[in-house]
Amino acid sequence: MAKKVDVVIEAVRYKNGQIVLVRGYERRGTTFSDRVLLDRKTLVEKLQKGNQVLIGSREELKASTFKLDGNVRLVKQDNREWIATGPDATQDHLENAPIF
Repeated sequence: MAKKVDVVIEAVRYKNGQIVLVRGYERRGTTFSDRVLLDRKTLVEKLQKGNQVLIGSREELKASTFKLDGNVRLVKQDNREWIATGPDATQDHLENAPIF
């Protein structure tokens, strides 16, 4: 059985190549929250706890139904840590997540 999605990110804000803020939805039991803003620290904590975080967008008029895209992960390399959708990241990068 596939692991449930805990956070869906619909947009991202960067500063100097690092995520500052993401806009998305968090799982609340069997449904999802309204839009929430998560700073980088909170997002890192969620990823470290093993939460499943994906890029996606809510389908209009379909409540907690999403079009899902990339899987977000922590990439560690040379004592540095990035939030990315790809394993070869050299900075924070969420592919296919629009900038807001």
